[in-house]
Amino acid sequence: MRSNYCGELNKKHINQTVEICGWVNRRRDHGGVIFLDIRDKRGIAQVVINPDNADFVIAETIRNEFVVNITGQVIPRAEGLANPKLASGEIEIVAKNINILNTSKPVPFQIDATDTSEEIRLKYRYLDLRNDVMQKRMRLRSKVTHFMREFMEKHDFLDIETPFLTKATPEGARDYLIPSRTHPGDFFALPQSPQLFKQLLMMSGFERYYQIVKCFRDEDLRADRQPEFTQLDIETSFMHEDEIMAMMEEMVRGLFKDIINVDLGDQFPTITYANALSLYGVDRPDMRIPMQLTSIDELMQSVDFKVFSGPANSDDSRVAALCVPGGATISRKQIDKYTKYVSIYGAKGLAYIKLNEEGPASPILKFLGDEVTSKIIELTGAKTGDIIFFGADKTNIVNEALGNLREQLAKDLNLYESPWAAIWVVDFPMFEANDDGSLSAIHHPFTAPSVDADTLKDTAKTALSRAYDLVINGSEVGDGSIRIHQISMQKTVLKLLGISDEEAQDKFGFLLDALEYGCPPHGGMAFGLDRLVMIMTGCDSIRDVIAFPKTQTAACLLTNAPASVPRKVLRELSVQVSLAKKD
Repeated sequence: MRSNYCGELNKKHINQTVEICGWVNRRRDHGGVIFLDIRDKRGIAQVVINPDNADFVIAETIRNEFVVNITGQVIPRAEGLANPKLASGEIEIVAKNINILNTSKPVPFQIDATDTSEEIRLKYRYLDLRNDVMQKRMRLRSKVTHFMREFMEKHDFLDIETPFLTKATPEGARDYLIPSRTHPGDFFALPQSPQLFKQLLMMSGFERYYQIVKCFRDEDLRADRQPEFTQLDIETSFMHEDEIMAMMEEMVRGLFKDIINVDLGDQFPTITYANALSLYGVDRPDMRIPMQLTSIDELMQSVDFKVFSGPANSDDSRVAALCVPGGATISRKQIDKYTKYVSIYGAKGLAYIKLNEEGPASPILKFLGDEVTSKIIELTGAKTGDIIFFGADKTNIVNEALGNLREQLAKDLNLYESPWAAIWVVDFPMFEANDDGSLSAIHHPFTAPSVDADTLKDTAKTALSRAYDLVINGSEVGDGSIRIHQISMQKTVLKLLGISDEEAQDKFGFLLDALEYGCPPHGGMAFGLDRLVMIMTGCDSIRDVIAFPKTQTAACLLTNAPASVPRKVLRELSVQVSLAKKD
């Protein structure tokens, strides 16, 4: 049915008779001559149908997205009519025989259009995926998974599947629950990750496991999250974190070089969690951006400006400055926009000082005085033409507000020093305190602390974990840790998290039992495949690198899921649905 792909035809094929198959990308009538742009997975070729062709009448009925089979002779395009945007742009095919394999209704949008709304694209995803850009992204994704599998196999990892129907476990997000028909009133949960099963595989003696696996989390969504997502899941025994990180770094460097020809450098730098928050405001710092936060608490403790002096004298607050090179050109209207932006993160305002040619300018200068202003300029390294933004509030509010503002400013003003930057974030706290004084695990309850069990009991609020995150261009692409492999330590951590022995046995009994049968030291990592491919393709949303994604409300516009089911089915599952009446 096909002798050549459209996108592979070129001058070498001139005078040859070829047979192609594909979709009609566009149809044009020029003075009695019909031109068809035929599209397949390799590209587009132009077909010419002359009026004397026996199939000209058939060609007149052809419309966009018809599926056709065409035989014809390759000829060079007329001088001056070559299309440099196409690989086949120097030739065209003079049709001899035309066969319509299938017709198409008028499509709701032109396949190669760039202004189609995402809602329409997702509703007609099978059409959107015909777009050459989407085709390239899906092919790149396939190459990424192929590279990962080859790397894992080369390093003696086994591809082992773990269950999808499992037990609900507390891993930081809500589970998707599935009612059991054979066990009325009981539920399975879709896995948020294969965490416990891969640890059990280490206890089973496999030593090196990997899996490219679907995971599920019922959480609030954003551009880089989906209710179902894919990750490369890895676990290995008898390796320290520095050994695991070195191996994973080797894989990522090779992946970027092999797939998109990007050199990420010989060795990724490392930063502690505490320094990342202090200098960049977030635990996933974008190291392409040279700007850093400068702590000015000591300088602000005695100023006659309570907006600054209050937080400066509070243990759980901070005052920080962010110097933006060339930022003095930012208008008042833009500053108002950034003020509204930081309010998303709880900031009550956005003070600033502009360093104009005639000197510093700001509504807050009268509260600071010349000496303090000079010291701020000195500490931040600000120069004429720059602007300094300030954050003064609870530490987490200042960090989130200025950290995200730093990234937004870099995007708006193109303040990147390099196109790519990777960094490891280490020394995460073991726990974080909740408002009621209880503790929650920063990663998950199976992450090993950097201290022994007795020390952990006394230093729970300050103890560090043996966790590590890989960040590329400000996005966390992978996280991992050394796991707890001793029953006494696991029980200690669960108790610190407020989980009683009875609850622990109910939720994790199978894991706790296994830990008592010679569990080896082990650790691992998981890479977000969707997010990694999003970064490699330069997309802003992981929905653009997933074949059939959900919307930000976790709905599938293509299939209209989720949907109601018949009451008979619910009765079989022992499920009763009760919804509040709508107004």
